[in-house]
Amino acid sequence: MDSDDLGLFGPGSVTWKVHEEPILIVAGLRSLYLQALHPLAMAGVAQNSNYRTDAWGRLVRTATYVATTVYGTTAEAEAAGARLRRLHGRMRATDPLTGDEFRIDDPDLLRWVHVTEVESFLSTARRAGLPLTDDEVDGYYTEQRRSAALVGLDPTSVPGTAAEVAAYYRAVRPELRMTREAAETALFLTAPPLPWKLSLPARLGLTLGPPRWAYLGIAGTALALLPAWAHRMYGGLGLPTTALTADLTVRALRLALGAVPRRYIEGPLLQAAKQRAERLTATPLAG
Repeated sequence: MDSDDLGLFGPGSVTWKVHEEPILIVAGLRSLYLQALHPLAMAGVAQNSNYRTDAWGRLVRTATYVATTVYGTTAEAEAAGARLRRLHGRMRATDPLTGDEFRIDDPDLLRWVHVTEVESFLSTARRAGLPLTDDEVDGYYTEQRRSAALVGLDPTSVPGTAAEVAAYYRAVRPELRMTREAAETALFLTAPPLPWKLSLPARLGLTLGPPRWAYLGIAGTALALLPAWAHRMYGGLGLPTTALTADLTVRALRLALGAVPRRYIEGPLLQAAKQRAERLTATPLAG
């Protein structure tokens, strides 16, 4: 049927190559640390989200949305984008500095969230050891303009190459700053409440059980992978050895995740996409 297709990208895309990497769990956290440095983006989240009381639910919903746009059919991806546009279209927030009201779906804010997300996915995967040529890097950014269109952005207004992403960051940096909300959000991201099953050791008085240590390791790696200018905004966290240490850590984590059987780390949307691709690209036997 018409809706049973390979989606916005498909198995031959750079997007599939990047997003099959389990290490992107670190990339998602890295993007949140970056996004918190934009005062209006941070105000929009703080005034419209229950992320403090439902951190893990919000994480699951975000991950599901991204997986749907990457691995779902075209119809599923477009439906997910339409739901998100309707949600954002109803939201407003107040600039804490000026008191002015602004829309959550302001193109500048949507573009900031998009760029920090896709740049985090790509840079984390690459630093973790995923081999990508410069052409593939540019190809990923160009492909991800389709994701930008889903949230309501004009694709031509979104950086489509590594050089354009670097230029975008240079242009937007004067708007970024460390605010109280950003600092509080970074602290929350580094030590959020664990889901109740994982937090059972804390209920027994064991405040730093294995799940907490594991998460702290991931959060520390995500922070270490931030650009040098973002490190400085977070208070000079970037020691001279930080970049090298981050690369070694994220590579080791990718190797560890690579040893886990794929069936345990591939989500249902990816599994369904692979099965659909197999079926749709199968060559009929000669009769």
